[in-house]
Amino acid sequence: MNFHTRKWIKPEDLNPNGTLFGGRLLEWIDEEAALYAIIQLENPRTVTKYMSEIDFRASAKKGDIIEIGLEVVKFGTASLTLKCEVRNKMTREVIITIERIVMVGLGDDGKAKPHGKKEVEYVKDRLENSKN
Repeated sequence: MNFHTRKWIKPEDLNPNGTLFGGRLLEWIDEEAALYAIIQLENPRTVTKYMSEIDFRASAKKGDIIEIGLEVVKFGTASLTLKCEVRNKMTREVIITIERIVMVGLGDDGKAKPHGKKEVEYVKDRLENSKN
């Protein structure tokens, strides 16, 4: 799993218990999944269709640094399915796991648009291929 993003837990990210608010963490995960899918599908009109069961395993507190990891599970016709894990950067303790996040690329009509992708591509490789 590749861990792309780090977040520093600040006072405004906390719930009344003094730990990371789950809704804030889900917001960060949704944004990270969207950015990853937009880049992979090369479609800025990519949306979240589905998130499977969310398993909160631990919490984070003010001052902790967490990292969000994503891994491609499969490419559908118009979708990309991801797996997510968030962990404490310093201790490596897993905070949350989500087995499936389905992102769908849309066309101008707002309906699912086939993307023709079958494997993970890296931007650096696309840039090199466009030079040839």
